Amino acid sequence: MTSLAPSQQPEATTLPLVHIEGLVFRYPNGHQALHGLDLRIQPGEKVALIGPNGAGKSTLMLHLNGIHLPTEGRVVIDGLPVTRENLGRIRSLVGLVFQDPDDQLFSPTVYDDVAFGPIHMGLTKEEVDQRVARALHAVGLAGFEQRQPFHLSIGQRKRAALATVLSMSPRLLVLDEPSAGLDPRGRRELIGLLRTLEQSLLVSTHDMRLVAEVFPRTIILDEGRIVADGPTPQLLADPALLEAHGLEMP
Repeated sequence: MTSLAPSQQPEATTLPLVHIEGLVFRYPNGHQALHGLDLRIQPGEKVALIGPNGAGKSTLMLHLNGIHLPTEGRVVIDGLPVTRENLGRIRSLVGLVFQDPDDQLFSPTVYDDVAFGPIHMGLTKEEVDQRVARALHAVGLAGFEQRQPFHLSIGQRKRAALATVLSMSPRLLVLDEPSAGLDPRGRRELIGLLRTLEQSLLVSTHDMRLVAEVFPRTIILDEGRIVADGPTPQLLADPALLEAHGLEMP
């Protein structure tokens, strides 16, 4: 297997937002999906996660908000270990957006979907309304509050799904294949949106042009191991590395 050592990052002066040490995960059937991962993401970083199908990308992402818990090792978000006892707080810190927006949109109106999280945080009606308005404005859907989600285009549904997690004011956004199924206009709108978001981003994608345009740092995961971690231009300019791990140049 071809590998590339992680880039030499300057010594961090702030607490990592994501700190993963020795992460091992085995499914109940005994299949080991992750093999001793070490990873740090600093506040404000925008990081792409790439690799072939079956590399373990989704398994890794599901550890960041506690859907999976480590078999060995540890995952820490903003100084808080991801454990069963901390799941409520962890899930307010990490917003996970699935590839299919219909997995997150289940209410009669866009407002109801975006308000669902803040309502269950126990916020007042005024606070909920403010969070919904801010989230919809951030994704370019202001005025869509009373629209029915299933009447929206795929691009609009993806942005509405993102708004459902933005309304929780997370520190980290984890997105799975956000550009899948989008037409060129929708893809350009997505790129513009990702560039403006203030939160830290970890985005799993096969869209190498998206990686090149949005993410300064890229991680390549293959067979449950991090095989490269460094500046995006450096990794995407290495055809041998990309070919070895089933990836194409942008």
